[in-house]
Amino acid sequence: MFDVVVIGGGPSGATAAHDLALQGAKVALMDRSERIKPCGGAIPPKLIADFDIPDSQLLAKIKTARMVSPTDRRVDIPIENGFVGMVDRKYFDNFLRNRAADAGATRVTGTFLRVDRSGPTPQVVYKDRATGQQEQLSTRLIIGADGARSSVAQAEITGGGVTPYVMAYHEIIETPKQGTADYHPLRCDVIYDGAISPDFYGWIFPHGDTVSVGMGTEVTSVNLKQATAELRKRFGLDHCATLRKEGAPIPLKPLDKWDNDRDLVLAGDAAGVVAPSSGEGIFYAMYGGRAAAQAALKTLRTANPKHLRLARKMFVKDHGMVFRVLGAMQSAYYKSDNRRERFVSLCHDRDVQSLTFEAYMNKKLVRTRALAHAKISFKNLAHLTGLVSVNYT
Repeated sequence: MFDVVVIGGGPSGATAAHDLALQGAKVALMDRSERIKPCGGAIPPKLIADFDIPDSQLLAKIKTARMVSPTDRRVDIPIENGFVGMVDRKYFDNFLRNRAADAGATRVTGTFLRVDRSGPTPQVVYKDRATGQQEQLSTRLIIGADGARSSVAQAEITGGGVTPYVMAYHEIIETPKQGTADYHPLRCDVIYDGAISPDFYGWIFPHGDTVSVGMGTEVTSVNLKQATAELRKRFGLDHCATLRKEGAPIPLKPLDKWDNDRDLVLAGDAAGVVAPSSGEGIFYAMYGGRAAAQAALKTLRTANPKHLRLARKMFVKDHGMVFRVLGAMQSAYYKSDNRRERFVSLCHDRDVQSLTFEAYMNKKLVRTRALAHAKISFKNLAHLTGLVSVNYT
């Protein structure tokens, strides 16, 4: 009998299992074998500090972010007073799963099928990946962290699994030789161009000896592989050897409900916690996993399932405002190349640059700089209404 079965071994599920095991809970961490999610791999200093990530996991430390517009306008934004760490999910997720196991979590390799409640306690029924046989785990509580379009959410939560999403695709390639491409090993490039993605963006993110090159879109008619090939060609990366190709959906909106009022709570992509506009997911997944673990622990201690709601309450309290602001920005600027051009033009502004990265690094809106916020609001309105002219040459 487990206290908690965590379904999904990505950053969210692995963090939940790790935290639960450290608190003395008997926990199982179920994951399919070595699935890798397409991801640029950027993690802010707050994640590194809050979740005790060793320097050995960082394949690069980014010092500059470059925004590229539809007309090839390029705005370099220095990352002051810090850096953005880069990880490869192939190795980072394994590190998190192994750390959970070292803390006492039981690893299970399998695919979730259903929850059987015919007995006195829930039984998580799964297909064993090694034998192909159906097995089951007895548990008191369940955390569903099985990603976007979560099978757990669809089966167990009202409205679960119904959320807008971007299909993301990337290719891990060998790092180009110096001078052979429009590339810098300490710079992340974000490409806002309808020719690459009509409603999201493309990216080129360094990972030391490798590079993640990809894009995302909600538009089903877009050929993701073709768009990525065009992105590689445009930046002189088409000659680099391709090591891996990966694709997956990325949710764009948190679910309205994360628990079933009984014995189950969601975390990470299963709950829809990927930041709008930026598509950032690792920090919010790990925060969501930690929040789900705290909700589960309180529920175990009190035998009161209402405490499962704590996970979503914690998330909304700490990050709801950021999600609302980023959602408004995506809605305002991602609809056309004209809007994207104006967005990149706005990124020239030092107030925008400073406050954007303060918010990214610390994961909160900086409320103390009222004048800067007022200036940004005015500039934002001016760009959106066309009061500011944009030179497209």
